[in-house]
Formats: sequence, C-alpha cells, structure tokens
Amino acid sequence: MRFQHIVLASLSAILAFSAPATAQSIDYERLDARLSRLAADQDIVGLSVAVIDQGEIAFSKGYGVTEAGGPPVTDETVFRWASLSKGVAATEVAILASQARLNITDPVSKFATTLRLPNGGEAKATLEDVLSHRLGILPNAYDTRLEDGWEAADIRTSLRSLKSICPVGDCHTYQNVAYDSIAEVIEDVTQSRYADAVEASVFKPIGMVTASIGRAGLESAPSWAKPHSKRSRDLGPPDKKIVNDDYYRVPAAGGVNGSIRDLALYARAHMGLLPEVLSDSALDMLQAPRIYTRREQSSMSRRYSGTVRDARYALGWRVYKYGEPGYRVVGHRGAVEGYRSYILFDPERDTGVVILWNSSSRKPNGIGFEVMDMAYNLPFRDWMELDGEVTAGSH
Repeated sequence: MRFQHIVLASLSAILAFSAPATAQSIDYERLDARLSRLAADQDIVGLSVAVIDQGEIAFSKGYGVTEAGGPPVTDETVFRWASLSKGVAATEVAILASQARLNITDPVSKFATTLRLPNGGEAKATLEDVLSHRLGILPNAYDTRLEDGWEAADIRTSLRSLKSICPVGDCHTYQNVAYDSIAEVIEDVTQSRYADAVEASVFKPIGMVTASIGRAGLESAPSWAKPHSKRSRDLGPPDKKIVNDDYYRVPAAGGVNGSIRDLALYARAHMGLLPEVLSDSALDMLQAPRIYTRREQSSMSRRYSGTVRDARYALGWRVYKYGEPGYRVVGHRGAVEGYRSYILFDPERDTGVVILWNSSSRKPNGIGFEVMDMAYNLPFRDWMELDGEVTAGSH
C-alpha cells in the first residue's frame, strides 16, 4: 500500500512538473485604481465588481453610491440582475433534469404553460429550444406589450398569431416573454412558486444570502441600488426613483436581484466548484453551445475588435472564444431600465469577473475584458474607455 502511495505521489509530481504553465497576473491594485476612475464618470452612479481568481473570490468591492446623495455601494448592495436571470432559470431546469424530474428534450406542450406558438409550434418546441431562444419567432416578441402593462400569460398566448421566421430549432431569436414559460414549467414540475423553487435549489445551496426574485426582494434589502437612466421617469429627487416592474413579471427572464458577492458565488458554482449543487453533467448541459448567434457576434466584433469570436448560445448562457488561441469563456449581459449586469468566466481556469451597476452606461462592460486580458496575460487595452477610444498598449 505504501508503495502505491509513493508511485502515485511521484506520478503527481511528474504531471505537475510537465503541466503547461497557466500563471495568471491580475493586478488588483491597478484594477482598483481604474475602477475608482470609472466610478467618477458622471454617467456612473453606483458600481460593484468581484473577481474570481483560480476559484477564490479574490476581489469584491463597491464604488459610488446607491443613489445621488445616498450611502456608498458595498459588495453587499443589492442590484437587479436583469437578463442574468435567464441563466438562473436554466440552472433550475438543469437541476431538475439531473433529478430525472424532466428532460430538456421534452416538448413545452407536456407542461402546463401559456406558451402558444405559430402553427402549434409549442408541441414541437422543446425546453432546450426555449432556453436557447430557438422558437422561430421574431426577436423580443411582444416585449412592448409587456412594457404596456399586458399580463405575461396573455402575451404568451398571443404569440401564436405571429408569423414564423424560421422552423422551431433552426435560428436564434432572443426572447423574454416566451422564455419565461420556463417559470411555468418549473412551477408545474415542482408544484411550488417559481421563486420558492429557485430559492430552495439554487440560492440556498450555493450560499447566496441576498439573492431574491421580485421587486419586494430588491426594495427590502438593507442596502439596494436605486435605478438611474436618462428616461424621464428616473429623473427627479432621489426619493422618487421608480423601479420599473415590467420585467419582474417575467421572472425567469429578468426577475432576479442580488449583491455582487452572491453573483460571485453563483459564478463559482458554474465553474464546477460546487459539484454537490451543480454536477459536471448539469454544467455540460448548461454550457454546451446550441446555436451560432450572428447578431451577437457582429455586435461584439464591432465594439471589441475581434477579441471575442464564435459567439454561440447555450442554455441561458452565451459561450465565446476569447483572444488567441481562443480560450473558451462563458457569460451573459443584462439590462433593464436603470440597471446593467455582466458575468464572464473561464470554467477551465476557474477565473472570471462579475459586474453590477445602476445606470445605463456601457463603459462597465469593458471591465470584463480588462480583467480577462490580465488573466490571460494579454496586452493592455483601455476597454473601459477611460482615456478615450480603445487603443492597444503594453500590459
């Protein structure tokens, strides 16, 4: 037995010596200084950032204020996660699938949902199609009706009156109202409220203490960021900031709130660091690319100079190739009125970044690229646009 231990120890030493170096060099002092500069921008109100470095939350900090004249943002300040909520819904489905309580190849019509598609497409569309936005209807179908106060269930039923733009499963067209049929599926399977199912299966097991679903969860937090945008309803005295309810009515698509600390814990789980919550098979299910997203690729190429390639959609997640030689990264972005959110990570290196802010500025998106560039030891680029246009430089 001791001989076996010696052999195994020797083999481990050889493998460790021969393994390719993956040293990372995230300069947290420099990152902090740049984030402080960004937070001073007049378009930034509050900002919260965390970095997971080789599996550990190495950096977690708030900048700015929760509202003009209000208290400072901390890493426990709660923001809306917007479309990062889609990954949460997909996570719940993956957990239920791992428990054999449903299958992602099940048709939507198997469950008690209000989703109706052109030509009875709900009988053909699978849960996988819903979670990867492959329903064959125009992008963001009838979001305007949601914003006009329609009930989400009524809108989902009315989708059957649309014309298909491709067969179910053949093209990617991003959805919110239709995507939220997943909340109905989860309620049908668990016989519980969607928020309760997610709390029990995702939030609590991961250790997320500020995460919630719905407006009440946001506004009851000890520290929460008020919405800020250039739209008229968000202008005026700090105590008159209005939280827009529209996308809380499609909770699987945009209903989650939480702090940056909880978002970092959530990211760690999706790196495979909590196998008792998310098994390898569940993560493979969630992160396997399903369809190429031409529109996303065009947008990323135009704004980020080819740093991100081969943009594809998985289940509630986006998957990209980053830099050279094309590191595989997983992420998503979110936006609702007065809030933005961002997550990007490399599941092989257990390294990534999460960002929350309460304004409509696009500049914080650049934080993710600056962090990942440092992680990969790539040349520095001013992705936050603190000095004007993005330019190449030395790391």
